[in-house]
Amino acid sequence: MLEISDNGRTWLLTGPTSSYAVHLTDGDELLHLHWGPRIALADAEALAVRPLPEYRPFESPLDGREEYPVEGGPRFVRPALSVRTEERRGTEWGFERYETEGDELRLSFRDGELNITLHYRMRGDVVERWVTLENQGSALELLRADSATWTLPDREEWRLSQLHGRWGAESRLAQSPLTHGEKVVGSRRGHTGHQHLPWVALDTDATEERGEVYGCALGWSGSWRIAVAQLPDARVQITGGAGYDDSGLLRLAAGESFVTPVFAGLWSDGGFGGASRAWHAYQRAYVIPDADRDRPVLFNSWEATEFDISEEQQSVLARRAAAIGVELFVVDDGWFGTRTSDRAGLGDWTPNPDRFPSGLKPLAEYVHALGMQFGIWVEPEMVNPDSELYRAHPEWVQHQTGRKRTEFRNQLVLNLARDDVQEYLWEQLDGLLSSTPIDYVKWDFNRCFSDAGWPGEPYPQRLWVDHVRALYGLLDRLRAAHPGVAFESCSGGGGRIDLGVLSRTDQVWTSDNTDPLDRLSIQHGFSQLHPARVMAAWVTDSPNAMLNHRASSLRFRFVSAMAGVLGVGGDLTRWSEDELAEAGKWVALYKEIRPVVQRGDLYRLRPPRGGLSAVQYSLGDETVVLAWLQAQSYGEPVPALRLRALDPTASYECLETGEIHRGAVLVHHGLRVGLRGDLDATVIRLRRI
Repeated sequence: MLEISDNGRTWLLTGPTSSYAVHLTDGDELLHLHWGPRIALADAEALAVRPLPEYRPFESPLDGREEYPVEGGPRFVRPALSVRTEERRGTEWGFERYETEGDELRLSFRDGELNITLHYRMRGDVVERWVTLENQGSALELLRADSATWTLPDREEWRLSQLHGRWGAESRLAQSPLTHGEKVVGSRRGHTGHQHLPWVALDTDATEERGEVYGCALGWSGSWRIAVAQLPDARVQITGGAGYDDSGLLRLAAGESFVTPVFAGLWSDGGFGGASRAWHAYQRAYVIPDADRDRPVLFNSWEATEFDISEEQQSVLARRAAAIGVELFVVDDGWFGTRTSDRAGLGDWTPNPDRFPSGLKPLAEYVHALGMQFGIWVEPEMVNPDSELYRAHPEWVQHQTGRKRTEFRNQLVLNLARDDVQEYLWEQLDGLLSSTPIDYVKWDFNRCFSDAGWPGEPYPQRLWVDHVRALYGLLDRLRAAHPGVAFESCSGGGGRIDLGVLSRTDQVWTSDNTDPLDRLSIQHGFSQLHPARVMAAWVTDSPNAMLNHRASSLRFRFVSAMAGVLGVGGDLTRWSEDELAEAGKWVALYKEIRPVVQRGDLYRLRPPRGGLSAVQYSLGDETVVLAWLQAQSYGEPVPALRLRALDPTASYECLETGEIHRGAVLVHHGLRVGLRGDLDATVIRLRRI
């Protein structure tokens, strides 16, 4: 709901539990008024008449109170907008007008020939903010154009939560006291990055289910930066947007414009769990395509075969996958060009004639005949020097004149900001999807920007932004032309996960680390922001060959992967008949609980810190609990789990499903369930009766 004061200078956005208010002073200074529990318009108007603090030497009364601080004038906080022309640097803006369209509020300002529009939209309790910059005069340079600055109320002893990591260890939750000064997280790598997810949260004393939590998440799949600043007067501001440095974002010629990505904010008084459920509901309702469709159980060939693939071998795997109930069969890397290792073939998106003599179509049709969908792996933004594409167009890669072209994983980055590169990839991918019955594309990105140059381009810095805009445009174009094809975002695991790419893909590859124990911590962090509906997880072979060689039971591996979108990635030709039979039972169980896991509300019952950990999903009258017993000490009994969001006055039926369930639940009384200590993982299903 959007409300506007009679004088048209105070605006209030209200959701189910929260409100957000801003006010324009008589001096055209846009001030932040309120972000927190619901208030009435009269309350916002009362806040608007409070005077600014009196002048203090070396301080600005605007700092920490402005809604969108720009560079220039009486300000000293980090600017959200920094503009440079041939004559001057900075912004001196004045208010022009406000407009509304549906639930969107637009506040327009002008500085000379530059139009600046701040956009607001409340979706649920999530406030979406972004900025449009339109140049109507001579060329200017955007050094920095952040999407929003968020102002938090006065509190003592803020705590900062963030998701950090690296390849194979993404999305780990870290919490620390916020001290005076700035904490900056981001990526200067050209993609979202494994090191940080673009999300932060602040609280003072919140628990999992109680207390105020403020969270912000950025929807951008390139380099980015979020700065959290505790100012001298104890106020906190969070500023974030595309780009990492202030050395140049874009140059806007006359008539050109730039729309920043969305920087979304959420206030919740339901603790970290309540904030997560609100984020999940927002993404399912407004971000993720076709979120009401449950994602299928997939098989991916990578860990089973790596580059050593053939049509016959894939057919054998497909038969075994279909037999255990898999619904989507995916051929990973190695099907195209001269791709027999990571040294060659990237860029040549035609089937290898030795491995697939008649192309991919016969295999796709065979997979369909087995009752499964068919998918492939691609990495369109990359090229191997040993490829037909690079030999024909070496100028198409990012590079600096006179400098060595740095290779990671034996590959270079195509300059997707170029129109000719975009058109080539469109022709290749559209042709592939048009000629073969493909249902799913795993879109990978296996290296960072390092030589981000563009010889001959007057403003080469623009490739950092325009690469991402071109990626989005290509995905949008492919989805429109092939609406039945689903896409997964991958970047060596979790290197490109954000609200921007999630608005164009159906799921994400959470991590290349498929060890089921490591995955519990990765999934715990991931769930702080993103829902199970997009979190792909595989059951692979034991011992885990890729990272740690740790052995784990098939039960533990399946229950770990069932916390998201279940996949299988092991070499099924090496699984015993008993293992295949057990796998079939787990897949069948997952299909029964899938609607609850992928669309239900998540409750993190116990974090994965050793001992017992568990998560709960609830949807309507059904509840599913996944629990993992990592270790026991001194023969102590397994503690009972106290479930959430159940009616203590109601009766619940405990649903058993064959041998994989038998004996898992000892008691059910009130809101607690007890677990057997001889099972390292289990699934509990409850239905209200």
